[in-house]
Amino acid sequence: MILLDRDSKVIVQGITGREGGFHAERMKEMGTALVGGVSPGKGGGEAVGVPLFHTVAEAVIATGANASGIFVPPPFAADAIMEAADAGIRLIVCITEGIPIQEMIRVKAYLKDFPQTRLLGPNCPGLLTPGVGKIGIIPAQISSAGGVGLVSRSGTLTYEAMAALTKAGRGQSTVVGIGGDPILGLSFADVVGLFEADPGTTHLVLIGEIGGSDEERAAELLAGTRLKVVAFISGRTAPEGKRMGHAGAIVSGNKGTAKSKVEAFEAVGIPVAETTDQIVELLG
Repeated sequence: MILLDRDSKVIVQGITGREGGFHAERMKEMGTALVGGVSPGKGGGEAVGVPLFHTVAEAVIATGANASGIFVPPPFAADAIMEAADAGIRLIVCITEGIPIQEMIRVKAYLKDFPQTRLLGPNCPGLLTPGVGKIGIIPAQISSAGGVGLVSRSGTLTYEAMAALTKAGRGQSTVVGIGGDPILGLSFADVVGLFEADPGTTHLVLIGEIGGSDEERAAELLAGTRLKVVAFISGRTAPEGKRMGHAGAIVSGNKGTAKSKVEAFEAVGIPVAETTDQIVELLG
C-alpha cells in the first residue's frame, strides 16, 4: 500500500457540505480513520459522528490528523489546500473540480515550502487502499485487497478497471486517481515511484489519456521495473486540438498524442491494452 495506510488519521475539509458529508460517511463505512472535520464558524459541533473544528490547525492539534480530503467549493479550494499544508498535513487529497489555473499555479508555488507534503489532485477521485480506508469518492464496493497497484487520470476508467480486476480475483494494493487538470499535485511518475518501492505491490495498471507528457515520463521511469505493468491510453480517436473532457487532455501537434504515449510504453517492453477488458488479460 502507498500514501494511505493504517497510520493515516484523516480529516475532511468541507465536511458540512452535501458532497463532503456524503463521502465522509462512505469513508467511515469503509473503516477509514476519520478523526474530524473542518468547517469555519462551526467548530465545537459534530458532523457524521466526528468533531468539527474552525481551522485545520485546530484539528491537527486536537486529533493528530496527518491527511485531509478537500470537498470545498472552487473559489475557496486553493486556500484550503494551502491551509492544510501550513497546518502540517502530509497528504492532501483535493476532490474539487473547477479550480482556476492561476489559483493552482499559486498553490504549486506555495507548496514548494512544504517538501514533505503531498498533494493529490485537484479534480480527482482520490485514493483507496482496500481493507484500510479511502479519501475521496472511489466506490469501495468494487475493490478488493491484493498486489495490483492502479494509477489513473480518469475517474470512470479507474472504477471500470477496479471492477474488472476484482471480478477476476486480482486485488489492489492501492488505487490512485491523479486527476486530469493541467496543473496537478502528484504525477504518474511520482506515483509509479511509490509503487515501485512498495513491497506489497507486484503488478501495476497505468491508465493515461491524451494530452501532456506525463505518461511518457512514467514510461521512462518504468524501464527495467520489477513490476508487471500494463498500460491503457484513452482518447486514441480524438482529433488534433480537441479537448476530451479533462482540461489537460488536449493534443497539440505531435505532443501528447495517444500514439506517442503507446510508443513510449512499448519501447520499454510494457504492453498497452486496446480496451479496458484487455487489461486483466495482459496482466497475466
